[in-house]
Amino acid sequence: MIPNTDEERRQLKAACTVEISGFAEPTPAQWFQEMADWAQANQVSHDNYGGGALIEGFEAKVAELLGKPAAVFMPSGVMAQLIAVNIWSERARLPRFGIHASSHLQLHEDQAFQALLRLHGVMVGHRLRPILADDLSAIAEPLSCLVVELPAREIGGQLPEWDELEALKATAAASGTPLHMDGARLWETRAYYQRSYAEIAQGFSSVYVSAYKGLGGIAGSLLAGDTDFINQARLWRKRLGGTLIKQSPMVVSTAMRFDQRLAMLEACYQRTLSLATCLQGIPGIRILPRTPQVNMLHVCFDADRAALLNARDEIAREHGHWLFTHLEPTEVPGWCKTECYVGDRLLGVEDERILQLFTALMGRATQQD
Repeated sequence: MIPNTDEERRQLKAACTVEISGFAEPTPAQWFQEMADWAQANQVSHDNYGGGALIEGFEAKVAELLGKPAAVFMPSGVMAQLIAVNIWSERARLPRFGIHASSHLQLHEDQAFQALLRLHGVMVGHRLRPILADDLSAIAEPLSCLVVELPAREIGGQLPEWDELEALKATAAASGTPLHMDGARLWETRAYYQRSYAEIAQGFSSVYVSAYKGLGGIAGSLLAGDTDFINQARLWRKRLGGTLIKQSPMVVSTAMRFDQRLAMLEACYQRTLSLATCLQGIPGIRILPRTPQVNMLHVCFDADRAALLNARDEIAREHGHWLFTHLEPTEVPGWCKTECYVGDRLLGVEDERILQLFTALMGRATQQD
């Protein structure tokens, strides 16, 4: 019986023994127990309004990794990035900043930069590829800063090539435009660039990184930059209600897995390359980008969305494998796509099994179509 409601689909997904995308997530009880065990083993004390050995030590660790003098923990990435663009706009006395059409600030924050800060986002570059140096040069008006997402999630995790990134940094420096990195998934870029995080972040005046995407934390983010910038960021965090009395639960949940997750991302990237080769051999499936640059990609299907969802549910019920959750339309009529983020769940699944499952998916979906 195929599920008809969202709740039935959630139950079907929960009953599957294998999920293709992401990292395995513990139950709340398991998660909190791991946090308690780690906190006890490391003699953790609570922070108090952002001050304390745990949070300050973690901020310093991330700042050093990124090659920046300082960093500050924030309860959300939305807050961190709004603070960053606001600081640069205040310093430049310009109400406009550069942004890519696929940016999280543009697509998923209900125009917060405009509604809260009265700022204007100027679209830079082509919406289907990363921002390049020529894109910045083509902007006729000065910008308070340019937000560059590495990697660009909404276009399949694409990255500029290293020489392209260096050219963008040089062009920004020559024009006096501060670069702000949306590094929500920066941790995933090292495997492709084969450079340190500090080398990747060099030339960026400020960097936002997530404390949970790829790392398995509960929530939170960090903003890194020079000391004056971070002092200003702390002030704006307080003004926006982000200086919480206790942030230690969020910090513990990230810090306890931090080194392990970073070490795992190289294997996840290699698995992504293998997955892409496997899937591209199936008729009716295309991968974006064709050669993945991080451990995520978009899988595009030449089939009807409803038929694909029904086929997914049939396979989940019969085989206990959950292939994907969401499907979105693509630029090409009749095609749809899903995002696949390769974490530890896929490390133990052989390509032969992936080939069988997705071949079956397309076979069933095109029969229904």
